[in-house]
Amino acid sequence: MTIIAPRSRLLTLVPVLPFTGLTIAYVATNSATPHPDASGAAVLAYTTAHQDLIHLGAFLLLLSAAPLVLATGLLHRALRAPAIAVMGGALAASGLTLSALFSWTGARLPSSTAPESARAFADLAFLTGGPAYAAGFGLLALGLSIPVLMDTELPRWVGIFGLVIAGAAALSTLALVASGFTYLLPVVRFGGLIWLICTAVVVSRRASFPTESALPAHV
Repeated sequence: MTIIAPRSRLLTLVPVLPFTGLTIAYVATNSATPHPDASGAAVLAYTTAHQDLIHLGAFLLLLSAAPLVLATGLLHRALRAPAIAVMGGALAASGLTLSALFSWTGARLPSSTAPESARAFADLAFLTGGPAYAAGFGLLALGLSIPVLMDTELPRWVGIFGLVIAGAAALSTLALVASGFTYLLPVVRFGGLIWLICTAVVVSRRASFPTESALPAHV
């Protein structure tokens, strides 16, 4: 390992900050969105009355996918994390992207559309931005937490925190078969956001960072 300048270490924080801001802005914009158990008629009434607001939310959600991918790549390299972290970050970002596209399309449905169609688009937006995102983020948290726990320069509580998020993410996917697990999705989204910030901060404050020459030959 080689000592590097603070500016280089702070790169791990750069994509996490916009991801945090965009996520909070998206949640605030979509706070009144009908719940997954709402009727198709209720969903259609909301989407036709708030088309611009939904499109704004979809735009923010789509933008948030890019910094998540960047954060995944930087933290994966900094921690020499297993490939599962990269795959998890890619899956989570894909979930956000698809959710944004389904939300944007659903908001364009005319008022004469069958309520079932509006409900279907809302379900697709929920499933991709909810359980699918949580599944990917859980893999990301698991993949990054393992090397954190093994690194003596980093606090163990960050790794334990990540494992808790990974566990909650795994359980939240059961929302597909039992609605009671739906309440874990906000835990993964907001708890995972806090964990990601903590991870980026402690990694940016680490005294050393792996350079290309220090990385194993197979990386």
